[in-house]
Order: sequence, then C-alpha cells, then structure tokens
Amino acid sequence: METTPIVFTVFLIAAAAVVFFVLKKVVKMAIRAAIVAIILLIAVVGGISLWWFGASDKTSDKTPVTNKKSR
Repeated sequence: METTPIVFTVFLIAAAAVVFFVLKKVVKMAIRAAIVAIILLIAVVGGISLWWFGASDKTSDKTPVTNKKSR
C-alpha cells in the first residue's frame, strides 16, 4: 500500500485541527465548522484520488531487467 495518501490525509487532518483552534476566538462556530469541513473534504478526496491513481501504476508489474555480462 502506498503511504502518500495516508500522509496527505493525516497532514490535512492536522491542519484542520490547527485551523479550528486558531479560529476559536475570532470566528463563530458555524464558520469554523464549515472551514474545517472543507479542509477534511479536500483531505478525503485527495487521499482517495492519490490512492486510486497511485494504485493504477503499471510500472510495478514489470519484471526487472536482467543484466547480461559479456565476460
């Protein structure tokens, strides 16, 4: 399994938590929740798309090239 989608998702979840607590005293709860929901939506969609398109890579199915020594 590829780790890139997992790292991407975890990073954006952490960013959403930071945004939530930074905006705690500045913005009302509904706006804060909307901003965090948008960040989490981006995290989920981005993670799924990275996993989907990363899993369709056909280069891992190729057999390694054998080196023929001429000596």
